[in-house]
Amino acid sequence: MATSSSSSSPIRRLYLILYNWTVLFGWIQVLYLSLKTLKELGHEHVYTAAEKPLLFAQTAAVLEILHGLVGLVRSPITATLPQIGSRLFLVWGILWSFPETRTHFLVSSLLISWSITEIIRYSFFGFKEAFGFTPSWLLWLRYSTFLLLYPTGISSEVGLIYIALPFIKASEKYCIRMPNTWNSSFDYFYLAIIALAIYVPGIPHMYSYMLAQRKKALAKSKTE
Repeated sequence: MATSSSSSSPIRRLYLILYNWTVLFGWIQVLYLSLKTLKELGHEHVYTAAEKPLLFAQTAAVLEILHGLVGLVRSPITATLPQIGSRLFLVWGILWSFPETRTHFLVSSLLISWSITEIIRYSFFGFKEAFGFTPSWLLWLRYSTFLLLYPTGISSEVGLIYIALPFIKASEKYCIRMPNTWNSSFDYFYLAIIALAIYVPGIPHMYSYMLAQRKKALAKSKTE
């Protein structure tokens, strides 16, 4: 969720309050189930335990792209789209599509990193929409925890895509072979390779963007 736009109609505000707090509840479930399962049963069972709230909470983020497009929030699509797109690819295109990846320990680091990040983020914007301000400690968490959680989350994403490659190649799932009506072919394996390649320039770009946002937000908070 991004900073709200200048529009402050009651309907818009109510919608954003409901959206933020609903998705927040989903991520709280993901974190709770991940930690509980990790402690009691081990990392092999974390995905199964957290799957439903994970699919709900992450898929709901698609609405954030629409929020930015229609001007409901001041959200740079250039930052929102790749982040949400990569996460949807991980959730649906890797973990949901290839069960062989679900028992890897990187799933635990992925879900814990994502859920802590999103709990803070949705709390921040939910608080802002509901009460018109955010506590200074929450603002600090919003713009500081990524320093640790972004590297752990992004390395888990890259690792899981890499681990999935042999299963993608062997299964040929989502592939289109010729001959066919459209006279074209598609190989999901190479799409995954391209996705991995995008991370190379994408990681430093996003990290630099977030560092700049942190500097701007914390500097602004000191002057208020």
